[in-house]
Amino acid sequence: MADRPLDGLRVLISGAGIAGPATAWWLAHHGAAVTVVEVAPALRTTGFAVDFRGETHFGVLEKMGVLDDLRAVQTGAGAMLFVDEQDKEIFLLPPEFAGGELEVMRRDLSRVFYEHTRDAVEYVFGDTISELTETPDAVLVDFALNGSREFDLVVGADGLHSVVRRLAMGDEAQFVKHLNYYIAGWDMPNEPGLGVDKTQVIYNEPGRMTNVMADQRRPDRRIALVIFASPRLEYDWHDVDEHKKLVTEGMSGAGWHTDKLLGALADADELYFDSISRVYLPHWSKGRVVLIGDAAYGVTLGGMGVGTSVVGAHILAGELVLSGGDHKVAFAAYEKLLRGYTDKWQRGSNPGEFMAPSTNFRLNARNWTMRRKIMRTLMIKASNALATNVKLPDYPA
Repeated sequence: MADRPLDGLRVLISGAGIAGPATAWWLAHHGAAVTVVEVAPALRTTGFAVDFRGETHFGVLEKMGVLDDLRAVQTGAGAMLFVDEQDKEIFLLPPEFAGGELEVMRRDLSRVFYEHTRDAVEYVFGDTISELTETPDAVLVDFALNGSREFDLVVGADGLHSVVRRLAMGDEAQFVKHLNYYIAGWDMPNEPGLGVDKTQVIYNEPGRMTNVMADQRRPDRRIALVIFASPRLEYDWHDVDEHKKLVTEGMSGAGWHTDKLLGALADADELYFDSISRVYLPHWSKGRVVLIGDAAYGVTLGGMGVGTSVVGAHILAGELVLSGGDHKVAFAAYEKLLRGYTDKWQRGSNPGEFMAPSTNFRLNARNWTMRRKIMRTLMIKASNALATNVKLPDYPA
């Protein structure tokens, strides 16, 4: 087989977060001409820590040559301390519960993937896809700002609210199930009494969670994270001021240090805000268009999404190589290999209900359960087992 078996294949990827650059790395590695379009004007700096665990995740990262760079920026994840309103400990989850074997900030992971691909991949920031028209031999793509271009394949790696998925497969409401919670996170100054070293400190009331954690790369800063129960809200995804208003309303009146966090929110330059939702599609591809990552199988705060996206990128590119660039064969094989893997962790309980139980009864039941060491141990083992529950074919180097 040729050293560059995908030579001449023109691929457009929508999304420069995690799944997009990971897919771009593998496709460019095999010779494809790859363009990545990202609606944001630059790499995003919002988001939280993400983790990798198990030989499957680490095997792919090592093949990509990024493992040393990621270890250099790992957070050294701390424990998760759940407290009452007087800061008295309720229970403590060990670092490996949330941080896996390797935890990094999402912004650092995105940057490392970008730096490892920018010389071989064309990145277009500040634009988005406005129309997709498939022909027998290609896909004609209209961009909002940069005219039209033709590609052989289009990959939607553009997250929960995927533009590619909407244009190719239909309205978001068909595929995205709201799980009755919202999550928000922002930077704030490191003030006395907020957080303990590397430990995340978490306070709950029924249907609400307030979390303060250290930013390991910036000791003068803290990261605030809140979750609140709510039916579906209608809002402009791009209006940060509206997002701040919704977060303030959703957390208004909560105890502990919540007022201090909301005060810092008003001055925050950036805010991550989204619903906690689950994505499910009957098929991940249509014609020459395929989805990867959260666009195809996301669960906000699900714990496995980033690792699965990286594994999925390896499989998608590898199947294109094995099929000689035949997208119909490759897309079907990609989904067959990965669908069982994603379905197992997608079917898990609502992550919002675990982090912010909706009633006093559920909150007390969770606290009682998580005080038991055997339960904490079993959950860690289950997470590690899920992360390695896919066998990677032996793709060409």
